Amino acid sequence: MNYIKHLFIIIILISACEKKSVEEESSQEEIILVSFPELGSDGPYELNKVYNGVGNYTTYYPGNSPIILSAPHGGDLTPDDIPNRTWGTTVTDTNTKQLTLAIMNFLDSNYNIKPHVIINNLKRTKLDANRDKAEAAQGDISAERAYDEYHYYISKAKEKILTQYNDGLFLDIHGHGQNPDGFYDLRTWLGYLLSSSELDQSDEELDTEFDISESSIYGLVNKSPEKFSEILRGTNSFGNLLEERGYQSLPSIVSPSPEGMRYFSGGYNTYVHGSAETGGSISSIQLEMPAPSIRQNATQWNDFSHALSEVLIIYFKVHLNIDLIN
Repeated sequence: MNYIKHLFIIIILISACEKKSVEEESSQEEIILVSFPELGSDGPYELNKVYNGVGNYTTYYPGNSPIILSAPHGGDLTPDDIPNRTWGTTVTDTNTKQLTLAIMNFLDSNYNIKPHVIINNLKRTKLDANRDKAEAAQGDISAERAYDEYHYYISKAKEKILTQYNDGLFLDIHGHGQNPDGFYDLRTWLGYLLSSSELDQSDEELDTEFDISESSIYGLVNKSPEKFSEILRGTNSFGNLLEERGYQSLPSIVSPSPEGMRYFSGGYNTYVHGSAETGGSISSIQLEMPAPSIRQNATQWNDFSHALSEVLIIYFKVHLNIDLIN
């Protein structure tokens, strides 16, 4: 009887070990399935080469100028293995990827200025590269990898700029639609991390009472010979330079503030990749562009690229004393 009892125990132990071995093997297989190359293993990032992340979900075009262009919401890839995001904004900024690439090509072809360009190729239903990781990827490991690559490429671009220049500018390219009340604002909204109510303040209040360290262009403000209010909406402000080239902008001399209207002041990317609070040498601006006259077709993309190129050349010279052409 004892013999049979001992034999039964041995069979149970063998069975448990085999089950454990199968579970460990299965677990190892799962780890292999979700294993990714180390971030940066596709570097070093050389000029005139294109780098694509895992699944081609992200793309990095290395540059040779102090300009970074980012397009977080213009992708159209919808891989089945990445589930749709279940909360947060999921609307695509139509043609912002194409517009960003048009700007890159115009600067290169006409001025031999090569900006660093980072593109999120995933549709916003799969990844929002302009949010913190929890909201952006919502726990999916492939979406998280694309997110990590996107921001890693931006960080490498910033490192390259700081080794070649003392300062730089990060532009996050977006698109806005109709306001809640139904009208279409044809202005390009420029986000410096100032709220509508803060921009509604007078020039004197902005220059004397606003904490400029809260602005995404804090680093640029510290270098510019102009006052903070002038940089935001004066003659050489980004918005006014666009206005002079036919593109209505907010803020600018013509439109100094939102006056209580709906307005995007800048998101996650503008904050983490700009100079707010840190005073770092790379400042950031969020560009929210309407579809009419800018985002609808290739002719508009090219025309806007022409205008933006001229704006960047003047802006860098006036505020940072950097000659982009020479």
